[in-house]
Amino acid sequence: MRSRAIYGCAGTALTEEERSFFKDVQPWGFIIFARNINNREQVHALVDELRATVGDEKAPVLIDQEGGRVARLKPPQWKARPPQGVFGTLHASDAEAGREAAYLNARLIAYDLCEIGVNVDCLPVLDVPVDGADNIIGDRAYGTDPSVIIDLGRAVIEGMMEGGVLPVMKHIPGHGRATADSHLALPRVATTEAELSATDFVTFRSLNHCPMAMTAHVVYEAIDPQRPATTSPKLIRDVIRGEIGFDGVLMSDDLSMKALDGPFSVRTKASLFAGCDVVLHCNGVMAEMREIAEETKVLEGLAQKRCEAALAHLVRPEAFDVEAAEARLAELLGAIA
Repeated sequence: MRSRAIYGCAGTALTEEERSFFKDVQPWGFIIFARNINNREQVHALVDELRATVGDEKAPVLIDQEGGRVARLKPPQWKARPPQGVFGTLHASDAEAGREAAYLNARLIAYDLCEIGVNVDCLPVLDVPVDGADNIIGDRAYGTDPSVIIDLGRAVIEGMMEGGVLPVMKHIPGHGRATADSHLALPRVATTEAELSATDFVTFRSLNHCPMAMTAHVVYEAIDPQRPATTSPKLIRDVIRGEIGFDGVLMSDDLSMKALDGPFSVRTKASLFAGCDVVLHCNGVMAEMREIAEETKVLEGLAQKRCEAALAHLVRPEAFDVEAAEARLAELLGAIA
């Protein structure tokens, strides 16, 4: 039986300890970072090695490949992709061109990922930034207008899924108002529930068909002043599953981020109790992973059904002219250069 966790690893190949640990705890999936990547052949071998530990050639292997400052695949091995905010800029002058460019860019990212065996990308970013917010979101978002974010987010989801990669919308139910970087501290948002519903939540509500979503380590004081969304039963039940209507796989953001405190066993238990289907741990530190594994439940029941439903969306991509897509994308983006 698989467990309700996604783990990273330390280097460009598995150590004996990692191999043994993954075989023992059987995580649902894995995530790779820049530290795990040298070249196509090496990273594909690592992906295969990760899947072999759980005996599942379709096991989810995730990456954060947004473009701009959040890109694990980098030049010269891979083509640099623009930050997602570029598509919002194009959309402002030509909505149809913005949609087409966002779709093509996502389809090309999916092509790059399929080449190395990665089948899940933590994209699109559906957060709605506001003036005065921390720049951790910034140009990762499509803009500040929820309707534009929805339009472009939908195009990205389509491009990813048609390219054989599952998209993960983030950071549900919204990180755009955070005045702190949740990698470093716990953000608190004092906005009223009505305003959150009309702006921050609406992008996720409109795209709630996305097969996966990642939580925000953010406290929304009007809803639950004690806990961030990741560990808040009220927020997950009433907002994410309720108002937003999301019924796909809900994964925590990285449990090792400084927005969360306490032992990793407590973070894990709180996230799963709150309603996360799976927890995410990224840094590959074995002691932390072992502590998480002690509290990670077997994947069963509704969480298992959601995970199976998400993976059922994976399709073999149809024939795709990469050169033509690159040329068309360059032409579209040239309009705002």
